[in-house]
Amino acid sequence: MTNCNRGKEFYREVIGLLPAGGQATRIAPLPVSKELYPIGFRPVEGGRSLRPKVACHYLLEKMRLAGATKAYIVLRQGKWDIPAYLGDGAMLDMHLAYLMMRLPFGAPYTLDQAYPFVQDALVAFGFPDIIFQPDDAFVQLLARQADKHADIVLGLFPAHQPQKMDMVDLDDDGRVRLIVIKPPQTHLRYTWIIAVWTPVFTRFMHEHLAAIQNVQEQDDAGSSAREQRELFVGDVIQAAIHDNLRVEAVLFPDATYLDIGTPDDLVKAVRNMGSLPICVDAFFSDTEYAKIAESSER
Repeated sequence: MTNCNRGKEFYREVIGLLPAGGQATRIAPLPVSKELYPIGFRPVEGGRSLRPKVACHYLLEKMRLAGATKAYIVLRQGKWDIPAYLGDGAMLDMHLAYLMMRLPFGAPYTLDQAYPFVQDALVAFGFPDIIFQPDDAFVQLLARQADKHADIVLGLFPAHQPQKMDMVDLDDDGRVRLIVIKPPQTHLRYTWIIAVWTPVFTRFMHEHLAAIQNVQEQDDAGSSAREQRELFVGDVIQAAIHDNLRVEAVLFPDATYLDIGTPDDLVKAVRNMGSLPICVDAFFSDTEYAKIAESSER
């Protein structure tokens, strides 16, 4: 693996990057892509009315709050409802563009489709089917990156089910030492949900995936051909740690998140939104909401 240049550069542009290649098999069938599942409401018409707010809207608005005016969404074949709904991004005061995934071997390959477009930018990354707090999470990650000149900064949250998550081990100064993928048992408490990274990691991931594919192609050409296993973003981050990239973390010990790609969390998000300020109460008092509801019925 080529040792990337780790110069302390200042990256002016923050670009959002969202993988939307999942098939949502755990909650299928759905009437829409899971990223567009309605969760709560948003104010429109200057706050005089409400409209449904879809799952990915929460992530995009947090990226926008952190200064990202552009975002790339990488799609799977057939998920045309996402660009049809989000359009050019005017709804979010952002510029959105859409890319197509190519290799179906995991999220890193999906993200690498954006390499030509984000290789010189500071990337804000998140999963569009995970809704989390606080709103300024990306702002805090960017501040940590600037302070520590980190190649990657992870946003860490208390893990609900460690055996299904990327568990993170960090030192007392907040530097990440190890990523453990879906451990059967662990003493680790935190998983990562969001991240920001510099061109150093963008290039590392691109080269790392190319190296894996080169080995796979050699195996396919020989007698040891085997099915390629799914690769997780955490796998690539762990490889970056091994290659001495600087991986820092921001801890959100009291924060909450819901993965609406799982049946239990989808039910919680729709029925019990009190655990996250994502419903109408986040915008309006009971009196204000009653007025809006009354006017909407006319």
